[in-house]
Amino acid sequence: MQGNKGRDTKPELALRRAVHALGLRYRVSIRPLPAVRRTADLVFTKVQVAVFLDGCFWHGCPDHHTKARTNADYWADKVTRNRLRDAETDRLLRDADWQVIRVWEHEDPTEAALRIARVVRSRRP
Repeated sequence: MQGNKGRDTKPELALRRAVHALGLRYRVSIRPLPAVRRTADLVFTKVQVAVFLDGCFWHGCPDHHTKARTNADYWADKVTRNRLRDAETDRLLRDADWQVIRVWEHEDPTEAALRIARVVRSRRP
């Protein structure tokens, strides 16, 4: 698992390029809530929007998640824990008046960027 990148993956870079092309500026890989050990992939601090780019395998995508062939029980439990942590993260951020956007790695980066831009722009004063 150490070989898996925590940031700057191809889907993340594609999403960041698409969001940047729309004129939006953001912070990368920071904690929206410093007291909570959860790192968002893109953070719009002024409007309190946190974007998470979730991998299909690691977060249990309903369309693309596949079962592991080896150690299947361990990986199934791992994905379940990830999904529970994601739900808790969403709740913690919403309780702190943050808007959470979840993007699957298989989503078109341009479409996801447009969705992000709509939310960010709607929260501007």
